[in-house]
Amino acid sequence: MRHVFYLHGFASSPTSTKAAYFADRLRARGLDLHCPDFNEPDFEHVTVTRMLAQLDDALAALPPGPVALIGSSLGGFVAFHAAARHAAARGRARTSVRPIDRLILLAPALEFGRTPFGGLSDEDMRRWRETGLHEFLHHAGNRPRAVRYALYEDARRYDSAGAAVDTPTLVFQGRRDTVVEPAMVERFGATRHAMTVRMLDDDHQLGSSLEHMWRESAAFLGLCG
Repeated sequence: MRHVFYLHGFASSPTSTKAAYFADRLRARGLDLHCPDFNEPDFEHVTVTRMLAQLDDALAALPPGPVALIGSSLGGFVAFHAAARHAAARGRARTSVRPIDRLILLAPALEFGRTPFGGLSDEDMRRWRETGLHEFLHHAGNRPRAVRYALYEDARRYDSAGAAVDTPTLVFQGRRDTVVEPAMVERFGATRHAMTVRMLDDDHQLGSSLEHMWRESAAFLGLCG
C-alpha cells in the first residue's frame, strides 16, 4: 500500500486549499492523504527539526509500504530533508525505515535558513534575531502569530545543496513567485539528475495550476489508468 503525505508550508495548515485538493483527488483513487499539523503542539516554537520528528512519528505509525511526500514551500524543504535522512539511513542498512520513493515539491523553499525570510528586510531580520520573536500572518486563522528566531537558526542545520537525495522528484514552481525565487529552483533542479522542474505561469500559491499539477502528479505516482 502506498502512503501519501502532504507537508504544509509555514503559517499554513493541513486544511489548506492545496491539501484539500490533493486529498479529494487521492480519495477518489482509494488513498488517504496524511497531513501532519506542524502548528502543534504550538506554533511559536516550530522548527524544522521538530517538523521532521513529527513526520518520523507519523511514518512509524503506518503499516509497511512506499511513501510519497508532497511538500509545499517550507513543507517542501522538510520533505527534501526527510528524503535525505531516509537515504542516509538506507545506506546504513536500517531496514525499518519506510521507503520514501517519490517527492512532489510545490514552490519549495530549498534555501530556507540561508536567505532572508520571505518578505523580511535586513532590519526585520536583525530585530527578530535580537528580540527572539517576530509576528507573521498565519493564514489558517488569518491573524498574526509570533514565532521564535530558533526556527531560522535551526534551519541552518540543513543544507539542501549538500544533501544527497536521489529520490525521483517532481517540482512545480511559479514564475511569478515572490516568496521562493524561481531562478533558484531552476538552478537547483539543473544540478539534480533525479529532479524534474515544471515552471508554471503562477505565483507562490500555485492556485491556478491545481488541475495541471494533479494530472502530472497522478502520472508520477503511477495512479493513471
